[in-house]
Amino acid sequence: MALKPSASMPKPSNILSLIFLSLTLLFLTFTFRSQKNLQLQNETQPQDTTSHLKAQKPRWYNVVKQEIESKKIKIGLVNMDDEVTTENEALHGLADSLTTVVFDRVAENHRWEDFFPAWIDEDEKWHAPKCPDIPMPPQLGDYGELDVVVARVPCGRGLEREGVRDVFRLQVNLVVANLVTRSGSWESHDHEIDRTVYVVFIGSCGPMWEIFRCDDLLWHEGDYWVYKPDLKRLKQKMVMPVGTCQITLPYAGPTREVWRKNVAGSIANNILYKRKEAYVTILHSSEAYVCGAIALAQSIIQTNSTKDLVLLADDSIPAKSLQGLKAAGWKIKRIQRIRSPQAKKDAYNEWNYSKLQMWRLIEYDKLIFVDADLLVLRNMDEFFIYPQLSAVGNDKFLFNSGVMVVEPSERTFQTLMKNRFAVDSYNGGDQGFLNEMFTWWHRLPSRLNRLKIFLSRVQNTEHEVPNDVYAIHYLGLKPWMCYKDYDCNWDMFDHQHFASDSAHRRWWQVYEAMPRKLRQYCALTKRMNARIQKWRERAKNARLSDGHWKIKVQDPRQHC
Repeated sequence: MALKPSASMPKPSNILSLIFLSLTLLFLTFTFRSQKNLQLQNETQPQDTTSHLKAQKPRWYNVVKQEIESKKIKIGLVNMDDEVTTENEALHGLADSLTTVVFDRVAENHRWEDFFPAWIDEDEKWHAPKCPDIPMPPQLGDYGELDVVVARVPCGRGLEREGVRDVFRLQVNLVVANLVTRSGSWESHDHEIDRTVYVVFIGSCGPMWEIFRCDDLLWHEGDYWVYKPDLKRLKQKMVMPVGTCQITLPYAGPTREVWRKNVAGSIANNILYKRKEAYVTILHSSEAYVCGAIALAQSIIQTNSTKDLVLLADDSIPAKSLQGLKAAGWKIKRIQRIRSPQAKKDAYNEWNYSKLQMWRLIEYDKLIFVDADLLVLRNMDEFFIYPQLSAVGNDKFLFNSGVMVVEPSERTFQTLMKNRFAVDSYNGGDQGFLNEMFTWWHRLPSRLNRLKIFLSRVQNTEHEVPNDVYAIHYLGLKPWMCYKDYDCNWDMFDHQHFASDSAHRRWWQVYEAMPRKLRQYCALTKRMNARIQKWRERAKNARLSDGHWKIKVQDPRQHC
């Protein structure tokens, strides 16, 4: 009789499963032991790191190496921490010497507004303005003659546009710039000799282009920038204050002569490059400012300036007006106007970005831009010595774009054009845009762009403009749009903070000194005359307390 299978005996299928599992465990054990032995072997035997270094060689290195003749290079590292250790390891095998530049980080409690305040005591009546400390390496000279400075650029809280006003980012850029200027110069007998020092920046925010110019950029890819700085230009920037917390040129006290001596020494040592310079203004979209531009040219000429006068004009300015502008002293450059991306259609600032065209005047080394509604009363030629971007403060940490020292550059122009859609403008016009593009700027004395505005109703009730101003910026209704007899901003209650008889009188003094053939461009139209009379009548009916509506007008232009 056949035996029946017992319930305790394994089935054939279960036996096969157990065999497969045993073989799998045996294979895994063998693999683990092999890998462990290989790891121990690698730890005990010397490695050939050449292939590793070649694999990790920074891509920017070949760019710099092509520029430097020596086999090995001396590299200084700024703000290079553990985030880029693999790059540091590669540099150890490529550099003759690799030095970490040590400096104390700027205090955490310092904010951008501390370095770019809304107001400072320019005349030092109460105290000499000072800037908070931005520490530099204690002994810059101890780092020797570096060939390359490599720096990681901080980026604020990680957002690119927020990082443009990060104090630590400014510090890193200034540390690099000071290293380059110190390492790139040495004394030889009675003069200074310059040598090239290359700069590599790493980081999504990139370097501050106000310090490291577009024209000096050799290579850019991703988060890497390689520069060959123009040492003469960079040196001049490094004698500037760290921010607008100090005026560019102190106008009172002993610091004035000390500062001027330093700048004069820079000129003597050939720090300043060739100097072909011009005043520039712009007319676009209408003829409304033709008379103002004519008066501006005449006012500059009357100060005995030796600089060229250049006027940018779009196709809206007709030939007859161009004749008058040329006769006034302007060299005319035709331009295509540029629309302000954030301005509304037909708004006053719709085409204000046309001002960017001044950067294309590359036949000049320096420009002082002056809006066409300004009048120059004193010679301003000495201010061409200052670098881009120098201007007068406006509000908070911002500057007024009515007077600016700029350095023409096609690459700068292209960068501005590329960013005009991505970078916001707080006022929709050129001033807001330029303040976001040039966050590191230099304070010119407010006398160079005295805004014709009087916000206090208690002090200076007559709205007198000081006698020591260099230029008046005519806000509100323009002098040529009023009668000679008085400033018609007085006729509008909400415009009276723009009114000033003393400023108005100075504009008409320039007008009276013009050649008679130029005065026709400042005639009143019937429409302009009707507007003045309308508001004059309203001021009379309202019996405005200033009483300008009582004045018997003698201006012959009223009989247009």
